[in-house]
Amino acid sequence: MFMYRERVSGLRRVHILRASHTDARLRHSQPASSRIGGRGHSLRSPPSVYKCDFLNLQLQQPLQLAQDAIDAFLKQLKNPIDSLPGELFHVVVFSLLLSYFPSPYQRWICCKKAHELLVLNGLLLIITPDSSHQNRHAMMMKSWKIAIESLGFKRFKYSKFSHMHLMAFRKTSLKTTSDLVSRNYPGMLYIPQDFNSIEDEEYSNPSCYVRSDIEDEQLAYGFTELPDAPYDSDSGESQSSSIPFYELEDPILLLS
Repeated sequence: MFMYRERVSGLRRVHILRASHTDARLRHSQPASSRIGGRGHSLRSPPSVYKCDFLNLQLQQPLQLAQDAIDAFLKQLKNPIDSLPGELFHVVVFSLLLSYFPSPYQRWICCKKAHELLVLNGLLLIITPDSSHQNRHAMMMKSWKIAIESLGFKRFKYSKFSHMHLMAFRKTSLKTTSDLVSRNYPGMLYIPQDFNSIEDEEYSNPSCYVRSDIEDEQLAYGFTELPDAPYDSDSGESQSSSIPFYELEDPILLLS
């Protein structure tokens, strides 16, 4: 996984962390707007891309430093990143990231890391793919809202475009909910593919039934004894043939 860090400066400095599973998406994507409200010109520092195992990122205590010292700390980050202080960023962007993970629990951990990395009132922006119509996955998006808000966020913006959902959450609490067992919040961050994985696996790796030699002989013999004309169920013979109809003692099951 790759993290993209940029600093936007204007009326105030804003540190943005963008996470994706490929650095190409980060290098060539358009960054968020650099205008930070009000009048005045904004300056953008050169973006930095770091490799990071985001799910296993170690979170440290927040830095008790002045803004200039925090800027200096960010400039000296080494690649790859194994740990970061908490409450370091003003904005965290997940660009087509959460659907990349194969399980809801991993998506949950990812959002929890974002909560710990954000300052109070910081923003979590989520972009996730979906080419279906507006209300096709409305229940899924409601489920995501409940799960992410339980971490200490509040959703204040949602939009559905032709091929994606866009959600904006604000960090409103420093603590997450402790009621994870009864509500199963991690499981609420599901995607449709979660329910197809088992079926797809069974379809791609079907269990093959191998017939015995006796069954093959019975099957072949059964085809040779098929009547050429309509079968008379009372006499057990074909209406145009004197050959009797044989019923197999052990029926063969055809597995589809």
